[in-house]
Amino acid sequence: MEFLGTTQTTSYCGPKKASGFSALPPAVPAPEIQECYQPYYLPGYRYLNSWRPSLFYKISNAQTCMDEGAMCLSTLRPPTILPALRSALFCRYSPHDWDRSNKLQMRGAEASRLWASRLTSDSMRLMQDKDQLTRQMQEGTSRNLGQRLSDIGFWKSELGYELERLLNENRSLETVKRRLECVAEELNCPLQVALECLYHREKRIGIDLVHDNVEKNLIREVDLLKCCQEQMRKLAQRIDIQMRDNRDAQHALERDLEDKTSAQFIDEKCFNLRNTSDCISFFHGMEKVDGTISVPESWAKFSNDNIRHSQNMRANSIRLREEAENLFEALSDQMWKQFTHTNLAFSARISEVTDAKNKLQTQLAKTLQEIFQAENTIMLLERSIMAKECPLKVAQTRLECRTRRPNVELCRDIPQFKLVNEVFTIDDTLQTLKLRLRETQDTLQLLVMTKCRLEHELAIKANTLCIDKEKCMSMRKTFPCMPRLMGYT
Repeated sequence: MEFLGTTQTTSYCGPKKASGFSALPPAVPAPEIQECYQPYYLPGYRYLNSWRPSLFYKISNAQTCMDEGAMCLSTLRPPTILPALRSALFCRYSPHDWDRSNKLQMRGAEASRLWASRLTSDSMRLMQDKDQLTRQMQEGTSRNLGQRLSDIGFWKSELGYELERLLNENRSLETVKRRLECVAEELNCPLQVALECLYHREKRIGIDLVHDNVEKNLIREVDLLKCCQEQMRKLAQRIDIQMRDNRDAQHALERDLEDKTSAQFIDEKCFNLRNTSDCISFFHGMEKVDGTISVPESWAKFSNDNIRHSQNMRANSIRLREEAENLFEALSDQMWKQFTHTNLAFSARISEVTDAKNKLQTQLAKTLQEIFQAENTIMLLERSIMAKECPLKVAQTRLECRTRRPNVELCRDIPQFKLVNEVFTIDDTLQTLKLRLRETQDTLQLLVMTKCRLEHELAIKANTLCIDKEKCMSMRKTFPCMPRLMGYT
């Protein structure tokens, strides 16, 4: 067994040596003291071995041996278990060793205390420095998060403002598109009216089938209305394409705004985290993971590019709306002017036809009067011819009777000359009257033919007036008003 406070390496802890004599050894000189104190170790390094004494007792050499076979011992070690009687004779330490050990213990304790005090001061200063550094870094991170939230808020406001303006522009563009469609649909009515007028005017008869100013203006009006419809449809198609581009820009803004809203929510959550928060935890290795895909410059450039693209789309939309407004004004003015010119041409043509009809009616009335006079003249001529027959018969009868006078009585006297002259005169009168009768009858036939032609022309003019005045102008009494031509209704 071992005594408490000894180690197995001390010289007296070995096995007991057998001695040939029981008497005490002679006095020996002062024992030599060998210092074996271990060097001081820094705090934190635990020294596992106990302190070893530096005093070894040397046993004087035995001068005599018990017998020749006995072993001579140069030193004797104290037994492991010392007898009570020998404990006073064999001391473990000397006073000097005891003083030195105490001094060493005091110096070691002083050094340990000083080192511990210095280490404690350094540790407190280190903890304060690290606490301050950690607090400063956390505050800096919070400031950076706050700045980041401010940047996100700024770009969110810019994106929201641009998105609102783009939505308003889309609504305005949609309104313009509906106006264009309404105007194009509204022009179908005047176009149908103009075509109906052309179709009705094809029913004119005879000489009235003339390519007059009315027909020219109607053709120009039809071409203008069709051209206006085509221009409006093309502009509506361009607006539709622009609206698709605007929707693409709108979706980009909305997606960017949604992403920034999510990022703002996450950064606000991170900004509001404190050391006392409940939702914090360890996530080892997250500092080594870099899942970012952009830098602040590219991040700001992305939103700026979206805003610039939206601004370009809005500028294009504004130009299209201005073009549509100018087109509305120009086309409505042209259509109104053409409609007015066509109506004026109709009015002038109706006035011309009415004047020609009135003149024809006057001529017809005069022709009828002449026909009546010609018929009376024919009747009088026939009566006059019939009235000349009896005097001719009388004169011819007298001459026939005088031819029966006897012999020398057949005298060529004055009555004979008068009767012959009377017969020739009456006969010449009858020939003249009959010639005049034939001429009068021919004139009557000509007047009758003229009457028929006049009546036909009057019928033609009446048909033309009915077409232009009753049918065409009754359809052209109204034209789409300016608000309708501007697409507001």
